[in-house]
Order: sequence, then structure tokens, then C-alpha cells
Amino acid sequence: QVQLVESGGGLVQPGGSLRLSCTASGNIRSINAMAWYRQAPGKQRELVAIIHSGDSTNYTDSVKGRFSISRDYAKNTVTLQMNSLKPEDTADYYCYAARLRIGVLLEYWGQGTQVTVSS
Repeated sequence: QVQLVESGGGLVQPGGSLRLSCTASGNIRSINAMAWYRQAPGKQRELVAIIHSGDSTNYTDSVKGRFSISRDYAKNTVTLQMNSLKPEDTADYYCYAARLRIGVLLEYWGQGTQVTVSS
């Protein structure tokens, strides 16, 4: 079992920056990939950024060049650095972790943290 706890959400002005952190506990050494998703009111939950084993990353087009995902294996955390924030970035952000065990994909979610970008 893996448990995920997010922190760092809040209110920020357009153009500002915010750093989200997610701490994993449980079977942490078995995690193959970690990611951040977000869900805005009236919209489907979408993948924002993902970091794989070997530290390769992928980002949704709307955040490329502004957001950066990183993973600290020693601290069992994944961080989303968000710069040049826009009002359309307002959403609930969720930490995600995945692991493969005997060919079965296991997925875990955090409870979410709210990010509001507004003047």
C-alpha cells in the first residue's frame, strides 16, 4: 500500500509561482512513476506532469515551459514547481503514484490540494 499527502496549495496572483509537494509512505521503494493531475470546475481531470523511472518527464501542452516536476528519492517526495501561473491553472491538484507488481498496475491518489490563481 502507498499513501500520498500533498502540500503547498493556496492563493497566488497571476504571474506568480507556487511549489506543490507530495510525500509518499508505505511501499515507497516499489513506486515506478509519480505524477500530478488537476481538475478544474466543470472539467475532466487531466494529467499535468509525470516523472518516470530514470527521471524522464512529460507535460501537458498548456504547462510546458512553466511547470517542472522532480522527484527526490531520498525524501520520497515529488515536487511540482509552477511558474508564470495563469487563472486557467486554478484547480484541485492531485498527487498520483503507480507501481507494477507481478504485471499488475497499482495506482494511488492523494486527497488533493487547491490552487487558486486570481488577483
